[in-house]
Amino acid sequence: MTTSVIERRRLNDAADRLGDVALDPSRWPDFLSDICESVAATGAVLFQSDVRTPDVPRTPSLDEFLKVYFQSSLNAEDVRAARGVPKLLAGAAVVIDQDLVTPEEMRADPMYNELLAHNFQWFAVVGFWAGRALWGLSIQRTTADGPFEESDKQALALLSDRLTEVSTLSTAVGRIALSSATNAMDLVNQAAIAVDRFGFVLTANAAALTLFDDDLHIRSRRLFVADPRAKNALQILLDHMRTTPDTAPLRREPFAVRRREKAPVVVRVLPVHPAARSPFLGARALLTFSCAETKAALDSSLVKAFGLTPAEARLAALIAEGRSPGEAAEKLGVAYATVRNQLKAVFAKTDTRRQSELVALLARL
Repeated sequence: MTTSVIERRRLNDAADRLGDVALDPSRWPDFLSDICESVAATGAVLFQSDVRTPDVPRTPSLDEFLKVYFQSSLNAEDVRAARGVPKLLAGAAVVIDQDLVTPEEMRADPMYNELLAHNFQWFAVVGFWAGRALWGLSIQRTTADGPFEESDKQALALLSDRLTEVSTLSTAVGRIALSSATNAMDLVNQAAIAVDRFGFVLTANAAALTLFDDDLHIRSRRLFVADPRAKNALQILLDHMRTTPDTAPLRREPFAVRRREKAPVVVRVLPVHPAARSPFLGARALLTFSCAETKAALDSSLVKAFGLTPAEARLAALIAEGRSPGEAAEKLGVAYATVRNQLKAVFAKTDTRRQSELVALLARL
């Protein structure tokens, strides 16, 4: 077994480029690869100490292991995390295997056996803070690379303060990007909120706060909708954000929120500025809210704008409220087949192909 030497100059050079990562979170994998090259490691990943999720910045070399790590629930039984986090909380800047497990424990532990199956064995974790949250930069070596030694801790400890600085800067830059977006929408009276990958509301502009009511509002930092159909559409969106990488395209279909005593609201999904998608802030989407016109006004607009018949306009207005074709047929007192034929005519005249496109179009009227 050969222990590799840390190249301090390369390590410092990599740390000096952390400012670029704060402005563009998509560069985290490149930074982590630079760190690996400077410390003779094979992979690296960022973890939050108390919330370990698959959607974390890492080098491609760890993709397969992390897939197994989460699918096999090794993250819930990670002896390195269970024993390492308290040491980091107690003030240690760097922790290595020898601080946590004996050789006998390493041979018997399921996670270490899984690491060996992926040709990994040794690690060092550099602790740092993102606000009140403890994070760790976990750096992985193969058996051939050899373990990190006590003497390596001093070199790696230099990263701790730098990572805390960049996490603070990254969060601040992200919040500025979000505030700029929602404040700009405020200028045109466009209600908007920003949500993170877990569905928590990060910011809401004044127009949104004015729009909210008993049927649509923020509760316990989450968007609440009373309309069952809209609630299902919102949950599908949140599940998609929670289970896909930040770089994956968002589900963009708008949906309508029906309210008991007011006009329905159409919710659209927009991507956030890349700077806001840092792992520490985690902004994932902007949601905008537009009040539909009163039914009579919308009927008139549709007849004039698209040449719809009065019957087609009434149907389109109901679809804009979030009603299904079956519900519209019942509301209008006509056969379901009649509604289907009218809806085909509406699609043709408005140059749309499905209900979500029609809802988005009508919301702009």
